[in-house]
Amino acid sequence: MTHPRHDRLAKSLTDFWVDMLGPDPDLPETPVRPAPVEARPAIPRPVEAKPPPASPPSRPEPRRLQTDPSAEARALAQAAGSLPELRAAVEAFAGCPLRAAARSTVVWDGAERGSILVIDTGPADDEDVSGQPVSGRAGRLFDRMLASIGLSRERQVCVTGLVYWRRPGNRPPTASELELCAPFLARHVDLLRPSLILTLGAFAAKSLEAAGDDLMQAHGRRTLISPPGSSAPIACIPLLHPAYLLRRPQDKEKAWRDMLAVADLCEDLRLTRDRGH
Repeated sequence: MTHPRHDRLAKSLTDFWVDMLGPDPDLPETPVRPAPVEARPAIPRPVEAKPPPASPPSRPEPRRLQTDPSAEARALAQAAGSLPELRAAVEAFAGCPLRAAARSTVVWDGAERGSILVIDTGPADDEDVSGQPVSGRAGRLFDRMLASIGLSRERQVCVTGLVYWRRPGNRPPTASELELCAPFLARHVDLLRPSLILTLGAFAAKSLEAAGDDLMQAHGRRTLISPPGSSAPIACIPLLHPAYLLRRPQDKEKAWRDMLAVADLCEDLRLTRDRGH
């Protein structure tokens, strides 16, 4: 006999998978390739001989101020008294090398006083363009997954990452990059004080000790974690990343069961969800 709450969720959960497997209106059916452009031969220009530059007078190099990026990150994070101030603090921080090649600083999105904190690894290409965490096709899928159990970024969920800038080639963050961003995540946890944390993907789950090396064995299971910034252990469920689910729609049943687990835990924690769930 199925649980009544599970029966109510079945249709909405089925709907988002039908949506996921259907065509995405934002993507063309056939890639449009530009017509090849015939290269024109370059016209050689005469090279004028230039006298060698005069050697500058010898002088001592200027002293550079030595700064500690980790200390700067801690100071900026601690000074933030709200999530908007925390976003401004991360945007003001120039100590992480990832920032140099990124288009956007992607800090957080969603309910400023949400009871649920979602933690991803960090921005990929879509997020670097949009400036919002967990966006693009994966973000739309994740929002439908949340909506299927009565949750949304507008009311209950805040989304952030372990790092705030796109990594070249979408590689995992290095230990030093995680260390530089850790004070901001700790302050985020301290300010939001979430009742539930959801991790997205294997890297975030392992980094926060919500799962070991094998996420496929741990996803959807309740656990307790003590992330930096928390004063007590926080309930957590590690989830498969929505980008992974787009690549492997055959794992839809696993994701369906994970969302049922999240819904049940929300019920047990007495977290407010939208009506009808």
